[in-house]
Amino acid sequence: MKPSVELFKLIKSLSKSEKRFFKLSSSLQSGEKNYIKIFDFIDAQKEYNEESLKQEFKNEVFVKHLSSEKNYLYKLILKSLRNFYSEESPESILKQEIKNIEILFSKALYKECGKYIQRAKELAKGTENFYYWNEIISWEKWLIEDGIQETLNEVLLEELIKEEIEVVEKLRNLAEYQIIYSRINNIFRSGGFIRSKKEEEQVASIADYHLIKGKNTALSVRATSMCYYIKGLCAATNRNYEDSYLYFNKTRDVLDRNPIIKADLATRYIQGLTHLLRCYIDGEQFDKAEQLIIDLRNLREEKGFKSVSHEIRIMSNSYLMELLLLQRQGKFQKTIDLIDNIGKFIAEYEETLTKEQRILFMYYKSVSYFAVGEFKKSLLSVNEILNDNEKIVRQDIFSFARIFNLVLHFELGNYDFTEYAIKSVNRYLSKRERDYETETLLIKVIKSLSKANKPEEQLVIFKSLKKDLKELFKDKHEQAILEYFNLNAWIESKLSNTTYEQEIIKILKAN
Repeated sequence: MKPSVELFKLIKSLSKSEKRFFKLSSSLQSGEKNYIKIFDFIDAQKEYNEESLKQEFKNEVFVKHLSSEKNYLYKLILKSLRNFYSEESPESILKQEIKNIEILFSKALYKECGKYIQRAKELAKGTENFYYWNEIISWEKWLIEDGIQETLNEVLLEELIKEEIEVVEKLRNLAEYQIIYSRINNIFRSGGFIRSKKEEEQVASIADYHLIKGKNTALSVRATSMCYYIKGLCAATNRNYEDSYLYFNKTRDVLDRNPIIKADLATRYIQGLTHLLRCYIDGEQFDKAEQLIIDLRNLREEKGFKSVSHEIRIMSNSYLMELLLLQRQGKFQKTIDLIDNIGKFIAEYEETLTKEQRILFMYYKSVSYFAVGEFKKSLLSVNEILNDNEKIVRQDIFSFARIFNLVLHFELGNYDFTEYAIKSVNRYLSKRERDYETETLLIKVIKSLSKANKPEEQLVIFKSLKKDLKELFKDKHEQAILEYFNLNAWIESKLSNTTYEQEIIKILKAN
């Protein structure tokens, strides 16, 4: 059986300050500490090798039950991290405060208990931690109902009951927004932009939900930020970047005005800025996009954003948006240079990155290589996507990757392979709900191009394709392919005998 690498991963994830705190905590314990020996040895390894660990401590008694020693060390590290971050978040502090309240109550130290209740309530109220706030009210009611706090009368009890009802209502309101958020997020993560009548209806029903379209329906800052975020995501799936820009900016503004809640909702804030970045890029506000990438990366220095998971999300999102920004600016050689940095980043955090992030990296990488004429490298990246058996996440990328695959085989002159590839694409797309006529047209065109024997015959086909697409692109949904691959630029490069990169720059200058 392959040795578990969980302990190795945990140790390697620790920062210098976390390791120092662990060592300091351990030094307070008496007796021999075998787990420190194991910790130091594993920490020095670049890759986990259990055999070398056993060999190093072959004369030690503990090596005979190494598995239990490793498990003990794992739990100790987690305990150390809990203590290290016990004052880091409002939730952690509230957990401790409620435990203190429970202890003081059990010791019959009711006056002191009341002080802790008031202090904890202020924190829960200020940070909108409704679950803990409700629990704290319960403790306060117990003091009154049991007659322990003689100074608290019936009027105050009634006020507490009203407060409890208000908190429960806010908690219910927030939970309802969370359900709606999960629905729209699932649609976006599975398919990106709307590509079928069914998805359009699903998004429309969310946008029309009374908590989303109504005024003053959010009962808290948390719910308000979520409401704007949902509106922004609904607009983004429809490629309505004007509304998307508006609502993601409102999400950012709400959280910026409430820094404590912002830190607690760090992931939502990061994702909101990323969507806002996409709006700037699609709106060709490149200077603002460049500044926002800097702002996004600077978040790593802010309280609440310093964890490894947040740093990985910040860097992966900013890398993706930087790649897209450079592509839209026609700076493809810079994207190639950036790909090397991204490759190192992926290699280091491959198991931590989401499937969506890895898929997007590979697709943007493929388009970058295509733009500079490196068709074989582009094909390798596309094949990495196509060889993945993902059935749910970003099916829009998988669909367009198959179309892009046909374009690459045409560019490479693999005409004999094209017919087989077309059959494969048709089989795949026949199992998917899709309303894009552009896909069907492109498949037919690639098939015709692969059979055309002369360059002039291919030019006739490209001219016809340009005309047909002009008509199809009157439907905004049909333009979705331009988000993944600028088909217009590719066609013009063939008609004008230029490069894809040159045509992208021409389009930018024309706009």
